Amino acid sequence: MTTVTFRADEQLQRLLVELARPGETRTDTIRRALQEASSFERRERMRLEALALSCDEVDRAESRAVLDDVEGARAW
Repeated sequence: MTTVTFRADEQLQRLLVELARPGETRTDTIRRALQEASSFERRERMRLEALALSCDEVDRAESRAVLDDVEGARAW
């Protein structure tokens, strides 16, 4: 495990207090914030990719064709 040290100015200190959950240590708060930031970045990349694909007429046509093929195979 790596130990990271950083200097928190007053604004970051207030932010740490604001973000902390009851009973949570600063380390826990920072660890959770990093995990949440990573998750947010992944979701944002997926959102942007989905947006780009939704504007891609070739991809949309292919998706419609696949959906039409699959629709014929439905059991109900």
